Amino acid sequence: MSKHSLRFGIDLGGTKIELIALAPDGAELWRRRKPTPQGDYQGTLRAIADLVAEAERALSAEGTVGIGTPGALSRASGRLKNSNSACLNGQPIVEDLERLLGKPVRIANDADCFALSEATDGAAAGAEVVFGVILGTGVGGGIVVRGRPLNGPNAIAGEWGHNPLPWPTAEELPGPACYCGRRGCIETFLSGPGLARDYERHAGAALAGPEIVARAAAGDVACEAALLRYEERLARALAHVINLLDPDAVVLGGGLSNCARLYANVPKLWGRHVFSDRVDTRLVAPRHGDSSGVRGAAWLW
Repeated sequence: MSKHSLRFGIDLGGTKIELIALAPDGAELWRRRKPTPQGDYQGTLRAIADLVAEAERALSAEGTVGIGTPGALSRASGRLKNSNSACLNGQPIVEDLERLLGKPVRIANDADCFALSEATDGAAAGAEVVFGVILGTGVGGGIVVRGRPLNGPNAIAGEWGHNPLPWPTAEELPGPACYCGRRGCIETFLSGPGLARDYERHAGAALAGPEIVARAAAGDVACEAALLRYEERLARALAHVINLLDPDAVVLGGGLSNCARLYANVPKLWGRHVFSDRVDTRLVAPRHGDSSGVRGAAWLW
């Protein structure tokens, strides 16, 4: 293979660092992961460099490097901000990695990478405007327009989770406290922990999100009620996005994207909140599942 004929995508998460190598046609050639050195910035840089070197040895070819991670590069300083891996914040990670690797590096928010993957060769391939949603430990969003991530002058385009839940009921006000310092953020209702907290508040018992979904399918009344509340809130929150962005497709990712009933039920609910006589936006499950973020990082080149 020719020099730089491959694309390397790296998912830099709080607990793991994963590298995938893609051929020019998007076929997966190689994949490895290793634990993220906790609280160790220099160790994290070395772990990334080691993975890249291992991939190039295994494939006898060099590759471009794209990285997806929570947070974003500050337009003011060029350093990382808003990452839940606090040791990365305020660091010149691109500059440091380029010096270590001896090649250019592109970095983007993990939700942007997820959206880019699904818009490139995933569930929303061919769509002009795609909104990618992460429904996991946190709630994030990414926007892709004509195959390119939309970042914005503040590098926060798609940061949907830290807006208030729209059209709140009296019971939903003022909303749970969010780590960002505000109350009632979409993330506090629609994340996995948010679903669990809502269930516990109503049922008086603790259950994780996947267990709530499984028990609802088996006929548990309290779990079914929690999912009905969740679906209605997700419909309102996505209706806000449709009113602002009018995307062709919304792709769900994160752990809660595995809840199959969302794709049928939420579009039945969002129409009453969308300022249109009908809604043609598609709500779709990710084609690449948990691999979408790392694949999207590779597609940054």
